[in-house]
This record gives sequence, structure tokens and C-alpha cells, in this order.
Amino acid sequence: MTDFSKILIANRGEIAVRVIKTAKAMGYRTVAVYSKADESALHVELADQAVLIGAPAVSESYLVAQKLIDAAKQTGADAIHPGYGFLSENADFAKLCAQHNITFIGPSAEAIELMGSKRLSKLAMIAANVPCIPGYQGDDQSDECLLKEANKIGFPLMIKASAGGGGRGMRLVFSADEVAAALKSARSEAQSAFGSGELILERAVIEPRHIEIQVFADNAGNTVYLGERDCSIQRRHQKVVEEAPSPFVDENLREKMGNAAVNAAKACQYSGAGTVEFLVDNDEHFYFLEMNTRLQVEHPVTELITGLDLVAWQLRVAAGEDLPLSQQQIELTGHAMEVRLYAEDPSNNFMPQTGEILGWQLPEQDGIRVDHGIRKGQTISPHYDPMLAKVITFGQNRAEARRKLVCAVEDTVLMGVNNNKRFLINILKHKVFAQGEATTAFIEQHFSDDVSLHKAQLPLKNLAIATILMHEQTSKKITPSHELLRWHNGFSAPWQYTLTDGSDNYSLKLIVDGDNGSPTYTVISNNNNIVIERVEIRENQMKFLHNNVLESLPFVFHEQALFIDSDVGNICLENITHAPVCAEEKAGNGNIKAPMDGAIVDVMVGPGQQITKGENILVLEAMKMEHTIKADVDGVIASIHTSSGEQVKNKQLLVTITNDNND
Repeated sequence: MTDFSKILIANRGEIAVRVIKTAKAMGYRTVAVYSKADESALHVELADQAVLIGAPAVSESYLVAQKLIDAAKQTGADAIHPGYGFLSENADFAKLCAQHNITFIGPSAEAIELMGSKRLSKLAMIAANVPCIPGYQGDDQSDECLLKEANKIGFPLMIKASAGGGGRGMRLVFSADEVAAALKSARSEAQSAFGSGELILERAVIEPRHIEIQVFADNAGNTVYLGERDCSIQRRHQKVVEEAPSPFVDENLREKMGNAAVNAAKACQYSGAGTVEFLVDNDEHFYFLEMNTRLQVEHPVTELITGLDLVAWQLRVAAGEDLPLSQQQIELTGHAMEVRLYAEDPSNNFMPQTGEILGWQLPEQDGIRVDHGIRKGQTISPHYDPMLAKVITFGQNRAEARRKLVCAVEDTVLMGVNNNKRFLINILKHKVFAQGEATTAFIEQHFSDDVSLHKAQLPLKNLAIATILMHEQTSKKITPSHELLRWHNGFSAPWQYTLTDGSDNYSLKLIVDGDNGSPTYTVISNNNNIVIERVEIRENQMKFLHNNVLESLPFVFHEQALFIDSDVGNICLENITHAPVCAEEKAGNGNIKAPMDGAIVDVMVGPGQQITKGENILVLEAMKMEHTIKADVDGVIASIHTSSGEQVKNKQLLVTITNDNND
């Protein structure tokens, strides 16, 4: 038995909160670590103690192993839970913990090292007779060798970073002339994300299911599987929706995949929680993809259908206990689904978003669970993954779990930072997903033209609500407690308003008609009008009657902006009615600005260089992803206002391009 009493959680955000809650429930003291960017984070408040470990950049804080060890020593923590991401799959960190007599709550360093390499793990799985995808996993990493092997394997071809995951360092290519550029970009992204540019090549399995098996093992060699999770709906190889059990997997396939996953774990003398991921084709042939030697983001769906606390199992195994249940004692009941709420803008190519959380409200209902690490007033920075929360539901069957999840996401309110809420809702409502027929090609085949992926003109109803709120604020009828005082003189002449969402301006007329008891608002735009009645505004909530339907919408004012959580997504508008007239900055004006806060990774052009519209000019890194910024006009690079390695702010001018059309 291993005796420990205080656990340092070497992570942040929702997973740190998740681990702290279970650790406390089991009687352990907890220690949080945080960077300067996370000083007001929820996990810092919930832990018994917290230690500042450095600047916001992960390379100066959460990825510095010695700082984590020092924090454990300083607070007397005798165990470390790594969560997921950061150093959770770093064999050297596990070794460092052992050197300092600190229990690492995870598998052995040897297992992490083996399974952390897609190349080495695939070789081990082939030796263990676990089905694998044909490809190249050799140690010759020269471009010449990889190009030669790619042509041998054939196309379509998947290029993958050997280390890490989450879609980073991964490229799908369909012809030989794409390989060289894809190798370069995949290696660069892998080196930046994981510190290793090692790659493997695999024949692409087109339109598979992505099925993963949760395994658990103890130090006595007992190993079990806890059913499967279906993670087929993905965008850029990042999971979007996860569910358990899979609608595709029957008992026979579950047993085959479960046994293969157990064999994979035993092949590396595994201990603790792990996930073996497979691709499964329509004929139920399955192929080893990778093994994650940590707790998965999507572990809650397994917890809900098994009734088990996987973090508690991790702590018990790390303490030297045997697994609480045998394979025969594990039962799967009901159905669970999970979606990931991200700070990103689906209508702008999923650009990561930063800013202050101005409103955060969770659904309250049986069968709904929200794992998160955020709170109102917290600032979302560009330094970390954009995932903010996970919304999870449980039902007696899949249809019930899906219905609950749609409502739960709709009832989740996040204002101040744009997010993917509408994108998630539309996926969950889609007929193909509802019927359980989604594969990894779902978004490309069935969802590429969804309204959530494109910026559209705001409906008059939403503009009317915004106009009313702007009017009441301007008229000072919304008090500090946001209660509408409802004082009106009866019929009034139209009020003129101009609102903007940053890209489009909206001219509106507002007529307020009625006494101080129940005014009626008529909003007119482009000869269309809408009537809103029985308005009540209280505590950041507006209730109103439209077409005899009583509705409610959350809102918040912040500085000059109004944020509304509406049925068409997160809306942010400013009142520019009295703003000075100025020349509009049109798209394609040659002023290339940062689309978000981040760090410049590469400047790909120089002053005086001829450039064409759409050509790559900069690479910006934000929220653990690289984003290529392109020229918006044909012309000549007039000036460059940034350099590689510089931290830049959203809308900061980076490059100026001159062309004949510029004024």
C-alpha cells in the first residue's frame, strides 16, 4: 500500500475542479497550482492551498515539471494528479515524481513512454496481435523516407504526430503532391505542441466510427474494460460530441474490442485509468488508433452509465488497492451524452475567443451534469485550450439523453465570450445524429452548410430586443439592479437608433406606446416592423410578449456593449447612434489585423514583397493551435508591424499591404 494524504493537481480549469471535488470527498487535502493568468480561477478557490507557479505561458508554468515538484514540496503534498493535457502523459514527469518520493496518480513512466509514442505503441500493438491500420512507423524520419513510404501506402493518407493528440500535428492528404507541404506543417505543429516532430503515416480509413474503450488496471495485474464511448463527431480531429454506449456497437463487438483493449493494457503492464481508441469501419472491423495514458475529457459519460467515480478509482489504485469490481460485476445502464463548450466562433472558422465572462448560468435538472472551471468575472486568455465546460446528460435510453442534452445546452448561458453553443445544439438536433448514424465524416458530409457556421443578418426580433434594452438603458430606466421602472408619457415620436455588431450596422426606429403600466414597443427596420409587449426587465433577464408567446432572454451590459444570449447564438451589439461619422474600414483593405490575442509564430513575408490575395503571410498561435493569417488583397507588403515571438492583441495591426484600390 502507498500512503498519501495531500494531492497536488498539476492542471487547471474544469479537470482540476473535477479532481479536487472527488479528492476532498475521499478525505484528501488538495493543492492547486496556477499561473498569473489564473489567479482568479475557480480551481484556485476550491483547493485547500494554491501555489503560483509562473507567467501565463504554459512553457513558464504548467509545463515546468520542477515548479510542480517544488510546489508539492512546499505544501507537503505527497501525491500528484496530472489531469489531462500538460504533463499528464510525460514519462519524465512521472519519473521526477518518483525521484522525489511523490506518488504519481497514473501509470508507470515506462507505460507512458511506450503509449505516448504512436510509432512505438503501434509496434507494440502489432506484437500483441491488436488489429492496427497499415502504415509506416519506422525510425527513419527524413522527408525522403516519408515521401517514399507515403507513395507505398497510397492515398488517402493520414500524417500524424507520433507524440500527443487532439488533432495537432495531423494532416489528411489525398495525393502525392500534397505530402511535402503536409509533412512540413504537421512536423512544425507537433514540435510546437509536444516538443517532438516525429511522425507516422497511416492509410486513411474513410468514414469510420471513432470508438474508444475505457480500461482500468491495478498493480496486481487485474484489468477490466468499462464499456465504450462513441466519439465519432469531430472537427479537425477534435471531439465535439461523445456518448456511451455507442449506437453502433452491439454486445459481440463490445466484447471483442474490450478484450483487445485489455490486451493492449496488459502488453505494457498498465496501471490506472487508460483509454484505448479504435477506428471501426462499416463492417465492424476495428483498428488500434492510440492509447491515452490518462483520464479522458469525456470520462463523465462512462461514469454515468456505470455509476462509478473514475477519479476515485484512480486514487484507490494509486494507493495500492485492488480494483473495486471484476469484469463480471461491471454493468452498463442507460445512456449518456456529452458536448464540449468552447470559447470559439463557429461563424468565423472557429476562431478562438478571449475576454471576460460577463454571464454564466447553468441548467438545473435531474440527469444533467456540467463540469467546468469558470465563473463570472473570469478572463479567458489566449494561453490555454478554449474548452470552458462540458455539458453531460443521462437518460434511460439514447433518445432521452439526447433530448435532455439539447435542453441543457439551450439553458446554459455564457455571455461576454463568443462560443459554440448554437453549433452544438444544431448537431444534437440533426436527423443523422438523432438516428445514431454519424461517422467521423458527419460534419463534412452533413453539416458544412449549417447556419451556425456562417455569419448572417440578425433577425428583426433580436434587433428589436436589443433596441428596447438600449433605449431603456439610455433613458436610465434600467436601474443598477436592472429593474425596469416603466415610466412612459404615452405615445411618443419614433426614436432613431443605429446598432452595430462590429461588421454590420442596423438602422432602427422605436415607437413606445402606452401608459406607465404596460407599454408596447414597435421596432421598425427597412419597412418591416415587430411589436413587443409586456416587457419586464429584472436582474439581467428580459421577459416579453411577442405574438402572444411569453419569452425570456438573458442579457448583460458591459462598457459600451450589450450581450444577449439568444436563440440564434451569442449576440454583441453597440449603440453607435451618436457616434461620429467616419469612413468604414472595408474588408480587403490591406490592413491585416490579429483575429485574436496570441503569439506570432512565423512571419512569412518581407517588406516590398509582391503578394496575392489568399496567400499565407503570418502564423499566429493561440489556445494551443496555430492559425494561418492570409492576405486579403493583391498588392505589395508596405510594412510589417510585428515579429516572430511577439505577443499581440486582438485587432492589433500586423501587416500593411498596399494596392491600387487602397485610398
